Amino acid sequence: MAAYRAALGGSLAAARLLPLGRCHPSPAPGSTLSGAAMEPAPCWLAGLRFDNRALRALPVEAPPPGPEGAQSAPRQVPGACFTRVRPTPLRQPRVVALSEPALALLGLGAPPAREAEAEAEAALFFSGNALLPGTEPAAHCYCGHQFGQFAGQLGDGAAMYLGEVCTAAGERWELQLKGAGPTPFSRQADGRKVLRSSIREFLCSEAMFHLGVPTTRAGACVTSESTVVRDVFYDGNPKYEQCTVVLRIASTFIRFGSFEIFKSADEHTGRAGPSVGRNDIRVQLLDYVISSFYPEIQAAHASDRVQRNAAFFREVTRRTAWMVAEWQCVGFCHGVLNTDNMSILGLTIDYGPFGFLDRYDPDHVCNASDNTGRYAYSKQPEVCRWNLQKLAEALQPELPLELGEAILAEEFDAEFQRHYMQKMRRKLGLVQLELEEDRALVSKLLETMHLTGADFTNTFFLLSSFPVELESPGLAEFLARLMEQCASLEELRLAFRPQMDPRQLSMMLMLAQSNPQLFALMGTRAGIARELERVEQQSRLEQLSMAELQSRNQGHWADWLQAYRARLDKDLEGAGDAAAWQAERVRVMHANNPKYVLRNYIAQNAIEAAERGDFSEVRRVLKLLENPYHCEAGAATDPEATEADGADGRQRSYSSKPPLWAAELCVT
Repeated sequence: MAAYRAALGGSLAAARLLPLGRCHPSPAPGSTLSGAAMEPAPCWLAGLRFDNRALRALPVEAPPPGPEGAQSAPRQVPGACFTRVRPTPLRQPRVVALSEPALALLGLGAPPAREAEAEAEAALFFSGNALLPGTEPAAHCYCGHQFGQFAGQLGDGAAMYLGEVCTAAGERWELQLKGAGPTPFSRQADGRKVLRSSIREFLCSEAMFHLGVPTTRAGACVTSESTVVRDVFYDGNPKYEQCTVVLRIASTFIRFGSFEIFKSADEHTGRAGPSVGRNDIRVQLLDYVISSFYPEIQAAHASDRVQRNAAFFREVTRRTAWMVAEWQCVGFCHGVLNTDNMSILGLTIDYGPFGFLDRYDPDHVCNASDNTGRYAYSKQPEVCRWNLQKLAEALQPELPLELGEAILAEEFDAEFQRHYMQKMRRKLGLVQLELEEDRALVSKLLETMHLTGADFTNTFFLLSSFPVELESPGLAEFLARLMEQCASLEELRLAFRPQMDPRQLSMMLMLAQSNPQLFALMGTRAGIARELERVEQQSRLEQLSMAELQSRNQGHWADWLQAYRARLDKDLEGAGDAAAWQAERVRVMHANNPKYVLRNYIAQNAIEAAERGDFSEVRRVLKLLENPYHCEAGAATDPEATEADGADGRQRSYSSKPPLWAAELCVT
């Protein structure tokens, strides 16, 4: 323990003396050991066994000549999929939280009884201040289409591959440190992440897994006394924030953009990938990905590379469609659906300005930097399909483009709709029959939620208590609870308040009339249309009373509930036992409609407490999100309580509608 304290404490200058080689005398290829003393040997983490297959199978850039630090100098990295890097130590790292379920993937049990020692060890090795035996830090080279435009080389600018852990169960997991310092792909940035963004990624990675959505995992969140300057809202008000690192876990972090490093100069941006013309590396990358992560496809098409690659692309298409269907069904918005943020395994990856829907709005944009609404909630399936088109283009000539496009046309929409409707039927408790009319029922439900400003998560959760009997005495109580989930006048006025100065809007409208060509070039048409809609909505809301709003909402819901009851009657007709059908209906709905999701305001409360040095709320929310669905009778105790005081000074249930101040939260 004394060795850990020595490594964790002291100044940043002292921390930099830590040797960043491996924890035994045999350095990894291309790495060196510095300093006279060896790093502290791990205890709790000593059982992790690394076998870094990716670095053996794929080309790694030779270390550049020059002084220490040259490894991380910004540069193009041609002819390679990885380049070796070294984490930059942090001052006094300490654990914010550990995810026991994620760490269990690596064969790590719960931290031992001496929890302080285990946390000190985790802080040391999961911050990058020391390296576990067998790790070989590297940064992955990839490109990407960002907001529809090819951006050229991007790469792991704030993440580092540590290595691949092989478990006793025969599984292999890649470990990454996100926020461990600069790499050649950091460009002019510092390779650091801060406490607020790291807590969000840590919590959401785990929340999505427990919701049943395909995702990368997060095993640890480690903060420090080191700081960086960030201008959070790009408004000229920078501040110091704590450097924080997240331990990420996945089978692989290879993404669509990994195959775009071979792209020739883009006709729109003029940018090219760093490995143009290196089809030999594209072949290597395909061979590695398919043999490692799609072995059944490799085995089925070992003698026909084109058919193998076609089967691979077909499976990636299906997995991506399945993933985005899951997003839509839990109300998740990714926020930055660039091709470099799309996993080759169909996992949710790279949690940045994400958000879960509160008030249902199909046009909701969770990323304040997305001025055109490209990545709005309702557009996510379309964008994922567009990204798959870019992957198909990147696989040429190993997969002929016409074949890739045919697969995409055949598979994506059909797989998305199949899984989306399958999930929606479960969310509505339609357990007996699959009818074509169900599509219209779901569409009308979402329209009703939009018209009434209903809370997405809570409305679906509440539907499991809908009284099926026509004259049920519980119907009035159900309707009253449903009305509570609809937006109040105050919420609607806040949601539709104008965003632009009226004079600016007037000038833009004048420009649209006088010089439509220039107006079109400015790319603000969609934004102006949204602003005009807000102005019109605001005007209508000013004329509306609360009683009128309530009456209107009741009318909308009465119409839909009538159709819902009729559909439930048809489902009941196909069941032999009404009581058994009702029990199964409720069970399925409870298993598919979460009670808890990581709403922005919940994350914000945890972040603000952590910034004051109190990590208890992060840990409490983490445990809550491990059980997002309704507890069955006889199951473990429902973890619901009331959360810590929010900005409005009230105690609030984690499953409550968000407070008004949550609408002011801005994530970029």
